[in-house]
Amino acid sequence: MTVLEQPGSSGNKGTLPGPPPAWRPHVDPAPLLPDATPYRVLGTDAATRLDPGLLTSLYVHLVRGRRFNAQATALTRQGRLAVYPSSTGQEACEVAAALALEDRDWLFPSYRDTLATVARGLDPVQALTLLRGDWHTGYDPREHRIAPLSTPLATQLPHAVGLAHAARLKGDDVVALAMVGDGGTSEGDFHEALNFAAVWQAPVVFLVQNNGFAISVPLAKQTAAPSLAHKGVGYGMPGRLVDGNDAPAMHEVLTEAVRRARAGGGPTLVEAITYRLEAHTNADDATRYRAADEVETWRAHDPIALLERELDARGLLPGEFVTATRDAAEEMAASLRDRMNADPELDPMDLFRHVYAEQTSQLAEQAEQLRAELAAEAADQSVQEARP
Repeated sequence: MTVLEQPGSSGNKGTLPGPPPAWRPHVDPAPLLPDATPYRVLGTDAATRLDPGLLTSLYVHLVRGRRFNAQATALTRQGRLAVYPSSTGQEACEVAAALALEDRDWLFPSYRDTLATVARGLDPVQALTLLRGDWHTGYDPREHRIAPLSTPLATQLPHAVGLAHAARLKGDDVVALAMVGDGGTSEGDFHEALNFAAVWQAPVVFLVQNNGFAISVPLAKQTAAPSLAHKGVGYGMPGRLVDGNDAPAMHEVLTEAVRRARAGGGPTLVEAITYRLEAHTNADDATRYRAADEVETWRAHDPIALLERELDARGLLPGEFVTATRDAAEEMAASLRDRMNADPELDPMDLFRHVYAEQTSQLAEQAEQLRAELAAEAADQSVQEARP
């Protein structure tokens, strides 16, 4: 007998008893729902209560970040980088993610989040080494508490949950902040990470930078949800919807989410509404899937311009401060340019290091083969140089 064949299943609605009390939800869903519109600070009464020191610090990082993006893009055109996914227009998300964390916390970036790593203190050259193709990562993740830049979509999210959960089991005061694009929310890793994080109440913050497109696929073709932040309620965690170009709003929301995670409140899903002003990468032609007037509309909502307006209104943007900030950004760009234009000294044997804790027999065999080929090549070179 099926459910539909039960007595009273048709024509006698209400005669069958309802589900037992065990069905009831574990939590009230209402507090988990995001606001109907993105949270903002700039242009509201809340802006008058902002700490001037925070505003100027955010401005310095945004200006430096914009210059970093421009220089990295130029290096790609000059052949010094294999590829560069620019975060121009998304600098407020990148900077806020870095500044919301304590030194002991971990950042899990995606491939577009080189600026977040630089804002967290990583050397710009080290941040770009992977994109140059010189090294597996380019920096020591443990030293900087920054996981390797993740090129596969969303695979860093379960890693962030695992690290945060393990840290809590050990009694370590650590929060993980994992960054992903809107396209990454269509991957299974995204959903698995959110589910595990919520069940374990892991101290993780998920930051989705919704820049409108997964390469060329608009968000409307990825999901029919009211917002990506709404997806949090399905896993039992709060969702926050925030204006991703409002740097103080981003900093406030992420800082609050980090504080909540550290206090044992569990994970938070933050969706930042922002826009990628440049192409997906230097290999992409964005004019094929979006109109120029759409881009110009978002240029008017530039994160640097929005913050400059607030600073100027409060008398916190004197000319000498602007000049000093821009000069410092130019010095960073010049140093980056000079060091990236120098040919690196690479050891081919690094191909076999840092792959496994204990090298496999196959890798050992391949390493020995390469070592022999390099030795033979060096011997041939010596013979050639010795000839008159």
